[in-house]
Amino acid sequence: MAFVLDNSVVSGWYLENQTNAYTEAVAQRLRNESAHAPAVWELELTNVLRTACVRQRLDAQRAQAVLSHIGALPITVDRQPIARSEILSLALRFGLSTYEAAYLELALRLQCPVATLDEALREAALAAGVGVI
Repeated sequence: MAFVLDNSVVSGWYLENQTNAYTEAVAQRLRNESAHAPAVWELELTNVLRTACVRQRLDAQRAQAVLSHIGALPITVDRQPIARSEILSLALRFGLSTYEAAYLELALRLQCPVATLDEALREAALAAGVGVI
């Protein structure tokens, strides 16, 4: 079963202080399943890596290697335009940031669960009926 992958989980794969049993379990799921992410995910991911480099938790070479590794995973970045009004509506309805709402919108559109460590997104996915993994 496909799922929507939130950056909070992906960060746990590469940053030691964010790794836990859940992030590892989601990584294992990608061996047999595919994931989807909204286009904003790429910006979130690269910003997390940039911040890790600035804080000297990763060097630039390792950050580039992370991007190469992620590029080989079965993660499809959704490029379909999303109505701004839909994102705003979801954000207001569920108390999310617009970034979080982009993940929820994709999950609703694809009718698949969300993999996230973000509590607000988790609660919104449950309330919206798509669920979480």
